[in-house]
Amino acid sequence: MRGVSVGSELYFPFIVCPSPPLRIFRLIRIARVAYLYGLDSLVLEHELELGFWPRVIQAMQRMMFWRDLSAPRAVRLRQALEDLGPIFVKFGQLLSTRRDLLPLDIADELAKLQDSVPPFSSDLAIAELEKAYGRPVDQVFAKFEREPVASASVAQVHFAVLHEKDGGREVAVKILRPGILPVIEHDIALLQVAASLLETVWADGRRLKPREVVAEFDKYLHYELDLMREAANCSQLRRNFEGSDLLILPEVHWDWCTQSVMVMERMHGTMISQVDTLREKGVDIPRLARAGVEIFFTQVFRDGFFHADMHPGNIFVVTEGARKGCYIALDFGIVGTLSDVDKNYLAQNFLAFFHRDYKRVAEVHIESGWAPRDTRVDEFEAAIRSVCEPFFDRPLKEISLGRVLLRLFQTSRQFNVEVQPQLVLLQKTLLNIEGLGRELDPDLDLWQTALPYLERWMSGQLGWLALENNIKREASSWAKLLPTLPRLMHQALTATATPAPNLELESLSAEVRGLRHLLWVVLAVAAGALVFAILR
Repeated sequence: MRGVSVGSELYFPFIVCPSPPLRIFRLIRIARVAYLYGLDSLVLEHELELGFWPRVIQAMQRMMFWRDLSAPRAVRLRQALEDLGPIFVKFGQLLSTRRDLLPLDIADELAKLQDSVPPFSSDLAIAELEKAYGRPVDQVFAKFEREPVASASVAQVHFAVLHEKDGGREVAVKILRPGILPVIEHDIALLQVAASLLETVWADGRRLKPREVVAEFDKYLHYELDLMREAANCSQLRRNFEGSDLLILPEVHWDWCTQSVMVMERMHGTMISQVDTLREKGVDIPRLARAGVEIFFTQVFRDGFFHADMHPGNIFVVTEGARKGCYIALDFGIVGTLSDVDKNYLAQNFLAFFHRDYKRVAEVHIESGWAPRDTRVDEFEAAIRSVCEPFFDRPLKEISLGRVLLRLFQTSRQFNVEVQPQLVLLQKTLLNIEGLGRELDPDLDLWQTALPYLERWMSGQLGWLALENNIKREASSWAKLLPTLPRLMHQALTATATPAPNLELESLSAEVRGLRHLLWVVLAVAAGALVFAILR
């Protein structure tokens, strides 16, 4: 059977269920790679709960003097994951986002991992398409390019052209890697065993929650295996930015999408990392950097729905035509969502940091319920001040919002604050945005760029503008309830006691009470507005 070579590992696309001998062989290989790169010494730097065994292992390490462990520990860990294959590379990428758990040197090094593997054959790609559509490829596409333009561990992309009857448009066809599911299940099972072992033998392992990290990885990886979910994410982001002059997203061709195939509009642009090429084509680089920040905060605070995999390979820029200078986003397998509570928490934290109001930061944590109610505000405030005050000894343009958020997460753990998964994803995305922005414009002042947007958003949540928006939002409900008010009041006043409870009447009475309260609120607000206008 012909496999796909990845480093020194072979991935066979048609393995249905790994046999026990194969799993044992794979486990031995993982142990061998870990030992060759000195990952055992990485663990032995910490206290193990194995009695005298650490001393035995350390003695064996001294005997194995032929190993070259001169490279930093983080570099050796990255190289080991690359040697183990694409699933472990993706796991390393996830670990790089957990900066609330990992040392910074390891997190920074793992962020360098690139999810790029050799493509699978064009014959397999065409076979997958014919399996998905139940017809020959030439009946679906007028032209299909056999050579892929991009290849990753989960899928690869080919360019194609639809038939004239379907619009004749250029499209990009994303095809799931054949047989990838059993490979993933196999390696996930091994990671789960390793995580359990780590929690058992490493005193600090329980704090790092390795089993929870593997479970999170398992969830996101299975999300990426459903291309219908990715297509829906793309469609939602496109709808959110319809008519925007900052960001454009490909149109999804739903008629040709399945769980294993996604067909979308082909986008033309230059990769964001090719800064010199962008300059040569006349793109305003400082404006591009500021636009990236605005796009991020728009996704977070306006929509509560954000692209969570914004590394340079997924971001392009339009360099021709009327939309020159617009961003193009690709690859929507991972998105983040935020509730109104999350958005309010983040906005208040950012603004409090900007004004160096550490007491408010502590209060927001307790009010949101993420810090225990019995947390002493003064102690929490002092801890936050000791972490964050050093940031303000530098110019604002040198302050990293992502780093501030990271340090906040790390400090919060001392007060038994559980960091929310959606905020970890947000913090990772914010670090990506900052890296892109400062690569484009080293003088980018992220805080000054973000502050006006945050203040506008907060003004829309509080004060008279917020009241006006809420009234508009509830107006349709009031229009339905107010005409029925006399009838409901009459029924409530004339009702007599009955042997059995009248559930409908009780419901109507509750509505009357609610409307009465609502009318008092409206009258109070109107009176307040009148007084405010007179005094003004």
